[in-house]
Amino acid sequence: MVLTISGHDPSGGAGVQADIESIAAMGCRATSAVTCTTIQDTTNVQQIIPLPPETVAAQIRTLLDDITVRAIKIGLLGTAETANTVAAVLNDVPDIPVVLDPILAAGGGKALASEKLIDAILEKLLPRTLLITPNSTEARRLTGRSDLDSCAQDLLDGGCGAVLITGTHESLPEVTNRLYQIDQKVLSSNWSRLPESYHGSGCTLASSIAALIAGGYDLEDAVYRGQSYTWEALSHGYAPGRGQLLPDRFFPFEPEAAFRRLP
Repeated sequence: MVLTISGHDPSGGAGVQADIESIAAMGCRATSAVTCTTIQDTTNVQQIIPLPPETVAAQIRTLLDDITVRAIKIGLLGTAETANTVAAVLNDVPDIPVVLDPILAAGGGKALASEKLIDAILEKLLPRTLLITPNSTEARRLTGRSDLDSCAQDLLDGGCGAVLITGTHESLPEVTNRLYQIDQKVLSSNWSRLPESYHGSGCTLASSIAALIAGGYDLEDAVYRGQSYTWEALSHGYAPGRGQLLPDRFFPFEPEAAFRRLP
């Protein structure tokens, strides 16, 4: 069982719905705690409506008291107060691995994290995190550095177990993702750059890795398999609206999906 803690995206491209789909595709069952509702579509986020932090905490505690959770994935938090509250709850269950996707901006460009929220992520959540999965833009904003190796080292120094920096935002022919761990060689994975822009790729990656960890894979294997699954889901992406493409997270089960034939 995997617990996802994130916001609700009405388009289904990102947020808890994306997490649930990815977790299910990995063969796990998902539970979810919603941090905020949003008004958004495939083009951009228009508004975030945070839930009260105590409501978020109550969701998480109620689930953890009832269900055996093998991994936790954290996505959109909304406010520093929510981040601090989530960290306090998770400190009570130190043995559950946490995968943190630090969502700082929407694909359409809207900022989704204040400086106070970033501080809360770094000070309270990072030390509780097994793996953080920023893209290169997020890594630079979190640390204030430009060199990605230095960004990763700062995040490791902040207390997390490992850092996966993804390269989709870099201007290179291939996408290079790098996994950094304490006192270990950096592991790089290269992926063909896809021509489109996608909504929910980070959610897909982090939640699939969390599900694989819950399923018993070690960190390095889970990270590689999660990347492979995410690249395939993106390569099968489709455009339901006027904006970014959405990953097809159920591509292994839908080789002739009916929705692909719809006008």
